[in-house]
Amino acid sequence: MWYGSLVCRHGKSRPWRRYQESKRSRNRWRSRGTGIGAGCVLRALFARVLVEAVCFSGIPYNPDGSNSVKIYTRTGDAGETSLFDGTRVSKADARVDAYGEVDEVNAYLGLARATRPDADIDEPLLQIQRDLFALGARLADPAIRIAARVTKAAVTDADVSRLEALIDRFEAELPPLTRFILAGGAPGGAALHVARTVCRRAERRIVSLEPAADALIVRYVNRLSDLLFVLARVVNRRAGVPEIEW
Repeated sequence: MWYGSLVCRHGKSRPWRRYQESKRSRNRWRSRGTGIGAGCVLRALFARVLVEAVCFSGIPYNPDGSNSVKIYTRTGDAGETSLFDGTRVSKADARVDAYGEVDEVNAYLGLARATRPDADIDEPLLQIQRDLFALGARLADPAIRIAARVTKAAVTDADVSRLEALIDRFEAELPPLTRFILAGGAPGGAALHVARTVCRRAERRIVSLEPAADALIVRYVNRLSDLLFVLARVVNRRAGVPEIEW
């Protein structure tokens, strides 16, 4: 997962710790007047916004202009990671667990797409993968300092409505469901069934967070699990694989 310490790098051996002014910079600013003046505050805020833009807008991650991100950083060797606000937390933290589950859903959607489903299924799945990155970013941003200003990290009511429209469209080609069915079928359908169950697990992790996660995130994940169930049935039906009832 890159949501925390790996997103922004400074140099090659240490993370770029956001929202933390160095002691040297702070003393230099204070030496210009009594305390930290308005100009210093504005400079600090501008620096924060710049870091946020670098993280999400496609600007090179490193100050030297390179696009490469070092895979191993050694900053997590003690079992900790960073949230977007720079807070260091245990990798077993409930919030880290929640966005880790979201990442797992994303990976299973990639597996489902690797089976080459029809374009009308593949394209929505690709968009959902992008949505899940945004959703994971919001979960890793408990202070809501980035998600409210960076378009790429937005999850909106329109995204939930899009999932509902997809459910209605694909359900129209399925026979009514009268009994529980066993997960499985064609490779693509089986992968979507796994993604659906992991999505439910992610939802459970998210609703258990304290403080509570944004209600919109919960609604999105809830609709997504419904959609993945419908898509699994559609893929199996198009592949000619009958459903096994329980």
